[in-house]
Amino acid sequence: MAVPKRKVSPSRRNMRRSHHALPSNSFVEDKETGELKRPHHIDLKTGMYRGRQVLTPKGE
Repeated sequence: MAVPKRKVSPSRRNMRRSHHALPSNSFVEDKETGELKRPHHIDLKTGMYRGRQVLTPKGE
């Protein structure tokens, strides 16, 4: 069975994990309403996606 020769130091362990962090969410300004929304997501308030009506608006 393969066993590591030496203990991995905390510094080396943390360097390996430096890429594991989640990136922050990006937002774009909606052309119609001017509100911030996630890119490639449906606007739940209006029900629009890429200029098309996909869902019925939430208020109705």
